[in-house]
Amino acid sequence: MLLEVANLSVWYDKAMLINHLSMGIDTGELVSLVGPNGAGKSTLLRAITGLVAWEREITRRSTHGEIKLEGTVTFDGERIDQVPAHEIVKRGLILCPERRRPFREMSVLDNLMAGSYLLKDRDQVRDNLNKVYQLFPVLQDRPNQISGTLSGGEQQMLAIGRALMSKPKLLCIDEPSTGLAPLLRAEVFQKISGIHELGITVLLIEQEVSTVFKMTSRNYVLSSGKIIAEGTGDQLLQDEVLRKTYLGL
Repeated sequence: MLLEVANLSVWYDKAMLINHLSMGIDTGELVSLVGPNGAGKSTLLRAITGLVAWEREITRRSTHGEIKLEGTVTFDGERIDQVPAHEIVKRGLILCPERRRPFREMSVLDNLMAGSYLLKDRDQVRDNLNKVYQLFPVLQDRPNQISGTLSGGEQQMLAIGRALMSKPKLLCIDEPSTGLAPLLRAEVFQKISGIHELGITVLLIEQEVSTVFKMTSRNYVLSSGKIIAEGTGDQLLQDEVLRKTYLGL
């Protein structure tokens, strides 16, 4: 198993956001994590990729409440729940965060190159850049454009491209369709399927359940920090209570 999460809990101050959660992803899968707003999906991604541990270190030197993480996260055979976020990136577990967040004053090319800052092999960097350009030709056409002037869909493609520059073994993508028009959403989902076809394992958080279930091999449904269901899209959609209460369908 490429990623294994076992009995993971996350508290922010006294609020438990992730509650003894266990899940796993095999190499080569495209898996979704769905559920209502506030279910803990983004918190889970931050915990998996080391950002909760980083936030915890920051709060120890601030006036904020305590952040606590328990349980284990194993990636590619190694425990990473106590590993710094930049070391997790080196291992190939990469997060593409929600709301795109490009470096708005930097060019498209500089944003992409920022994604490869931990790679030492320049040939590998050039190869990664060529793959990103093949996947997102619009970025190749605009290397010098300031990223903040791109459309929302182009910024999302840039954010995914920047994540791909780190040569991920597992790419976690958080809410890529947020704020996009329907045609742009469809294009972004098509690109994510293309990334999976390149052999990259993908964990996708998304609200567009009806679209996502057609793409994925398996799906987890999260509510109040707990996994309440797992299965293929067809299996989950057969449960009327699950469909209406947690999937909004």
